Amino acid sequence: MHDAQLSLSAAAAADDVASKIVPPVTVVLEGRCICHRIRLHEHSGYESLAEALHRMFVVDVNESYGHGHEEKEGRLDLSNAVPGHVVAYEDMEDDLLLVGDLQWNDFVRVAKRIRIIPAKRSSRGKH
Repeated sequence: MHDAQLSLSAAAAADDVASKIVPPVTVVLEGRCICHRIRLHEHSGYESLAEALHRMFVVDVNESYGHGHEEKEGRLDLSNAVPGHVVAYEDMEDDLLLVGDLQWNDFVRVAKRIRIIPAKRSSRGKH
């Protein structure tokens, strides 16, 4: 029991250090002038990130236009977090990659910026 308590307190200390060291990531929805910032280390995984992006870009927009809170059908993930868009990220080398390709902890460590790109544009890509 004592070892479990030490493990929990060590994990909490590591999270506290991460929150002070790891800067928030900029989230850009192409076509909008305003960016948002998100602290990836505060999320438990990709599903939690998808829910946050949905709240930022879908629910807030609907509420501002008087549509009220939109009920989500089924499970929310990165493929449907922002309908009609693909969620990508820029890493430390400025490469643009799809969110979800890495283990969550690796993604949190390397993601510099999240870009939400219209789905039709993402299929052309730069080669």
